[in-house]
Amino acid sequence: MVTETRRRLGRYGVWLAAATLLATPVAVQRRQFDRIERLGYGSLWGAEPPAGAPTGGREAFTQHALMLAATERIVVGTGIANVTVREPATMHTGAATLAEAYPDRFVLGLGGQQGSRPLTALGDYLRAVDDVAAWLLPAPRYPRVLAALGPRAHRLARDHADGVHPFLQPVAHTAAARAAVGPDRLVIPHQAVTLEADPATARGRLRAVFNAGAGAAESPYTSNYRRLGYGDADLSGARSDRLVDDILAWGDEAAVAARLGAHLTAGADHVLVHPFAADLPAAVDQLERLAPLLTGN
Repeated sequence: MVTETRRRLGRYGVWLAAATLLATPVAVQRRQFDRIERLGYGSLWGAEPPAGAPTGGREAFTQHALMLAATERIVVGTGIANVTVREPATMHTGAATLAEAYPDRFVLGLGGQQGSRPLTALGDYLRAVDDVAAWLLPAPRYPRVLAALGPRAHRLARDHADGVHPFLQPVAHTAAARAAVGPDRLVIPHQAVTLEADPATARGRLRAVFNAGAGAAESPYTSNYRRLGYGDADLSGARSDRLVDDILAWGDEAAVAARLGAHLTAGADHVLVHPFAADLPAAVDQLERLAPLLTGN
């Protein structure tokens, strides 16, 4: 399954934020998803926030069914379907239904576990999903990847999933993930980008994401940045330019494409491009500018 999924994905796909999808009418979404497919990107992923998130978002399987229906060949992945908002049986049957309706076009990305022992909880959840799959009527298999950041999460993905889908991490993390999961698992990192030449403007866009919660002291992202060697000077206050520049690809098309390619060199199978933009059409405009370097279109 991993080999075939790699082939179908190609090198570059697209990741869209939950708030962007929530703010975009369905009719507009359909047109923009068609644009993304025609630009030659190999996949399309959308986020689902945890329960109680202030911005909210659309339900993952409904949203990704819309993506599949609006396109013809592109692979669609949940980035992620949140384990805190659905039981294991609902997770499996939702994924299996999309995999049956759209053969070889669906990848389940899942994560968002919480509590004092989140990885233990996620392991239990995955085993419960497998139990459901074993006693339900036969359904098509689908690849599943975990929102894994640290070594323990990587081992869990290696042993109980088809790979990892890390969010908001530097290229160094891609190399660490590949080393941890080995050659027989998928590594599909997210990469935030903005085609913005002004350093202060570009960096400000990622700092706003950090300030909204991703950069909180207790955030798993902050913990993982420390694991990767970033210190207090990088992680306090507005966060250092060094950290921001390692997480966000900004500049002209060539600079952004070079960062995306660095993930492939570090061991990624497929890199998800997340354009920071005011709305979905503007995000796809950036993807169109990048396409000649990424997809040849």
